Amino acid sequence: MEKHIPVIAWLHIVLGALGILFAIFLFTVVAGAGILTGNDIAIALIAFVAWFLGFLIAILSLPGIIGGIYLLKHRAWARILLLIVAFLDLLNIPFGTALGIYTIWVLMNDETIRIFKEANQPN
Repeated sequence: MEKHIPVIAWLHIVLGALGILFAIFLFTVVAGAGILTGNDIAIALIAFVAWFLGFLIAILSLPGIIGGIYLLKHRAWARILLLIVAFLDLLNIPFGTALGIYTIWVLMNDETIRIFKEANQPN
């Protein structure tokens, strides 16, 4: 299981980074479409929707990035955080579901639990 831990961490980091890039892209496209309307009310409304959706996607992507970074450092709380993210990822068909199942399989394994307990023992 030791070799699966960094794989899980990097998959979550990359997926989270892609989520943030998508949030920026979505904001740019939607806000740009609002500007093309030329209507001040439409611009304001569409800009708010673009900001809200981009912010929401970015915020939902951050736990995967943070959990992945600290999973590489064998922090026990990062294992729990990524388990929560994995259960939420199950709803994101098809890639999130596959990543969620893989993450749960690796992080719930007895050997992985032992690795994290040993890594977090006081010296």
